[in-house]
Amino acid sequence: MEDQKNMTPLSSLGEFGVIAHLTRGIELKNAGTIVGVGDDAAVLEYGGKRVVVTTDMLTEGIHFNLVYTPLKHLGYKAAMVNFSDLFAMNAKPRQLLASIGVSGKFSLEHLEELYAGIRLACDTFGVDLAGGDTNPSLTGLIISITALGEAKAEEVVLRSGAQENDLICVSGDLGAAYLGLQILEREKKLFQENSNFQPKLEGYDYVL
Repeated sequence: MEDQKNMTPLSSLGEFGVIAHLTRGIELKNAGTIVGVGDDAAVLEYGGKRVVVTTDMLTEGIHFNLVYTPLKHLGYKAAMVNFSDLFAMNAKPRQLLASIGVSGKFSLEHLEELYAGIRLACDTFGVDLAGGDTNPSLTGLIISITALGEAKAEEVVLRSGAQENDLICVSGDLGAAYLGLQILEREKKLFQENSNFQPKLEGYDYVL
């Protein structure tokens, strides 16, 4: 790699800033590409139907920690972060492609647990697990999911369509996942400092 003294750190732009910079000036060449980069998902047209496509990647140590993340839960989450993009566009998920990079520390049984979570998400929402890829990894577990959905042309919801005084609807409890992560990180730190540490809850004898 080149000398990085005069390089621009990615952290100075942030995720969306990096995407905007890398995709600046891109022109759509095909009439079937209705919506490209810049929304929750791409919108394509095939045979008069709208196909909505999204992809997300999760990397070990950045998006999840296997110390406190069961593999089945992780597989379910990996699928759902893609489905949520389709739902945000008012599209119904139809197919999913799952690609993983996996290091030597994982066994077949570990991957079965991961795929059990992906399949549970697919079964819950009537989505076909239609393909994917598997490769070795030197840096832990990497999960890349691509999901395809469909919607009527007049029902596709875009970010650009947001208007002042629109009603915003959310599912679940805002901030609950972040709070849970903070608790898990705190417990992990305490455990690393003292492996004999056990949480003591008021009124309960709780032992891990």
